[in-house]
Amino acid sequence: MKSFKTILLGTTLAAAFGIFVGTTDAHADSVYTVKSGDTLSSISHQFSGDNDLVNQIAKDNSISDINVIFEGDQLVIKEEGTTSDTAAATTSTATASNTNAATTQAAATTQATSGTSSSAKEWIAQKESGGSYTATNGRYIGRYQLDSSYLNGDYSAANQERVADNYVAQRYGSWEAAQAFWQANGWY
Repeated sequence: MKSFKTILLGTTLAAAFGIFVGTTDAHADSVYTVKSGDTLSSISHQFSGDNDLVNQIAKDNSISDINVIFEGDQLVIKEEGTTSDTAAATTSTATASNTNAATTQAAATTQATSGTSSSAKEWIAQKESGGSYTATNGRYIGRYQLDSSYLNGDYSAANQERVADNYVAQRYGSWEAAQAFWQANGWY
């Protein structure tokens, strides 16, 4: 979660699952890594020269609040004329008929190590704080080492759980995806 970390050079879980596997269209989608100070408007402007893509980027990446994106997020930017199905793109493609062997292996490995949401959530809690609601590391607080600004002064266990669930749902879609990201990058 530590948004101050440097921008990742590797690929995200979505890329590992082969978002672009089987794409034969000459217009390939782009993956953009959010930098400090970026907004959906500025990103849209980079890709289209105006702000026409803001709502499409938000839709394609399941962003519920167009005013909230995080440094390090990987956004899929669809080229004009293509359609999107983010839910299908971010789920395991191991069952897709056009999935290659490497993608199938990556999906199987991730699925085998992630387990259920509750086990992925607990795994992250153990890695971040040893499971302690009172752990602190600078401005990072509690069981999931959430930025103190996210908690708005309420460090209760219930608020930490609620905020962590919302954060993970918005940024990764599931605790399993957050765990896979953590395993690849050492943070979530």
